[in-house]
Amino acid sequence: MTPKEILEFAKKNEAVMVDLKFIDFPGLWQHFSVPISELSVDSFESGFGFDGSSIRGWQAINNSDMLIIPDQETAMFDPFRKYKTLSLICNIFDPITKEAYSRDPRYISQKAVKYLKSTGIADTAYFGPEAEFFVFDDIRFDQTTNSGYYHIDSKEGIWNSGAYEEPNLGYKPRHKEGYFPVPPTDSLEDLRSEMVMAMQKCGIHIEAQHHEVATAGQCEIDMRFTPIVQSADNLMLFKYIVKNVAFMHNKTATFMPKPLFGDNGSGMHSHQSLWKGGKPLFAGSAYAGLSKMALYYIGGILKHSAALAGFTNPTTNSYKRLVPGFEAPVNLAYSARNRSAALRIPMYSANPKAKRVEVRYPDPSCNPYLAFSAMLMAGIDGIENKIEPGEPLDKDLYDLSPEEMASVPQMPGSLDQALSNLEKDHDFLLKGDVFTEDAISTWISYKRDNEVDALRLRPHPYEFFLYYDI
Repeated sequence: MTPKEILEFAKKNEAVMVDLKFIDFPGLWQHFSVPISELSVDSFESGFGFDGSSIRGWQAINNSDMLIIPDQETAMFDPFRKYKTLSLICNIFDPITKEAYSRDPRYISQKAVKYLKSTGIADTAYFGPEAEFFVFDDIRFDQTTNSGYYHIDSKEGIWNSGAYEEPNLGYKPRHKEGYFPVPPTDSLEDLRSEMVMAMQKCGIHIEAQHHEVATAGQCEIDMRFTPIVQSADNLMLFKYIVKNVAFMHNKTATFMPKPLFGDNGSGMHSHQSLWKGGKPLFAGSAYAGLSKMALYYIGGILKHSAALAGFTNPTTNSYKRLVPGFEAPVNLAYSARNRSAALRIPMYSANPKAKRVEVRYPDPSCNPYLAFSAMLMAGIDGIENKIEPGEPLDKDLYDLSPEEMASVPQMPGSLDQALSNLEKDHDFLLKGDVFTEDAISTWISYKRDNEVDALRLRPHPYEFFLYYDI
């Protein structure tokens, strides 16, 4: 819609508020609202002012004034607000120079698309994320000078099989057996369907929804692939809907990668492919029906995965999921069908349009604009430099001998290691000014100061179990 059409659309639907949403550096949606009378055609050029120093990882207080400018292509009505509210996703600009802000994650993803086109390789990068999440009934946590704890509860949790629930009706998924029992064991079917209906109402194309492997309400809802910026927009809207629908039912949803000990964590398998002139470029006659370009793309992803982890798995909790020998794909190899490889080529369809690469190690704690852009830049680097991915590994990687495993590189074991790898290997991200040195160094320092060091300084509850009697 044009700005004029948006105003007419809002008036026709009797909107009273406009909600302006944007993403902060770590990856959470932020917003503020203005009365509909404050929105004009000029608003889509002049924008609205706000304090950038209050946003994590952004401006210093002496340069705090910034502009937020709505993207007219993102107009929709917020499905959760009591008063009719027009929702617009926004980009961030400097109020003096009117230049796009280099630390705005959405702008970084827009630059990635521009760079892709400039190479002549392709004109469209499609991404299809599969974001897993948990729905719990209760969550409590705290950290003080003399205490630290968390406590999760779920009516589905197998730990409640012996609880006095007046009455306890059983039907609780056992550890690692949540995929795919029918109701009543799957108690969240209707909740997920309500989430799907809200997503469809907001324009997200949904392909499937189901219970995931873990006990205690692990879920997955699959979105159809879309171009990279739209895909990141959709994922943020997806998270917003999941959390709000759960909240409306007095439940809480989390995209934290590893909230439960002893059961599966939540990943975000990211399907990706390149197209040009409306034609898919990843289908061919090479391994698993891939083109040579697709293999080079895989080669780029594998080469840079240790650095990509700084964006695709950007929390200390991410590495509670990425542990060798367990369910997460930490081994940097590729394969057709094999889900134990870090990169998989799905074999559901022979249609060239369905040919894609699935990167399996990312998790939903990431900022999607940064994670998707970084993976795309790694893939482009692979294509431009004809990086061979090596031989595929089609056997179960967890059954390899120690000698065989020694030749298979693995993902970093901690956020600190991932950030160190990103520090050493990020030249491929700087091409086309997609990422800037400032954005990367700010990301690394923010993560180290606020997460890595913050966690390192605090005693862990399990350490008391291990060491108190020393």
